[in-house]
Amino acid sequence: MNTGNGTLFGMALFAIALSINPAIAGKQSGQGAGSGLVPLDFNEQTHLEFMCEEEKLARDVYITLGSVHPDSSIFGKIDDSEERHKCAVADMLEKYGIDSPSTNDNVGVFTGEDYGWYFTEKYQELVELGSTAKLKALYVGAFIEELDMRDINQCPPVIVETDNGIDDVSECGKIYTDKADIQRLYGLLLEGSKNHLRAYVRNIEKVIGEGNYKAQVISEEDVDKILGR
Repeated sequence: MNTGNGTLFGMALFAIALSINPAIAGKQSGQGAGSGLVPLDFNEQTHLEFMCEEEKLARDVYITLGSVHPDSSIFGKIDDSEERHKCAVADMLEKYGIDSPSTNDNVGVFTGEDYGWYFTEKYQELVELGSTAKLKALYVGAFIEELDMRDINQCPPVIVETDNGIDDVSECGKIYTDKADIQRLYGLLLEGSKNHLRAYVRNIEKVIGEGNYKAQVISEEDVDKILGR
């Protein structure tokens, strides 16, 4: 995968995994078992669980589109990275004594009690769109990376729209949590998504012309900044 600092990024995620104590006994939702570990509140837990499934969504869509468009190697390269992202989020959940919402790792299967339905619909929608043409598949990849960045930073709209006591985008995500380990994880995931977006846009603009890609989820200003425009 050519994502700039991809190797360093992968090493950073690995360092996070090593810092997580795997010997956590008596898992209880939202109850950190480690000595001196402040438990996640409901908003933090909800968001971390959501992001675990969203990283799986990215991986699964890329695996599928890579098989549909075997002449485009970018999907296979980036789906490996998304697997590391998913594992890093799952490890963070484990650190806090919380089970991963993903109990079935098969491609296209989402088992989360609260949002499995949402990711199932997204997977089907994005695969259907990306299967029609290679350029559309590349746009799907860029869309997912923009979606990921938005949803890491703040509460995803589907969480806010759910009757769960979370009423605003500011009430979960990177802008909400004060836990340094989760902040660091989210920061690394954001950098990974920026690298992936750059890679997809490079491939898209080989077809549509340099400088012609337009933002799909986040602001045009943010996309231009990421792309160095």
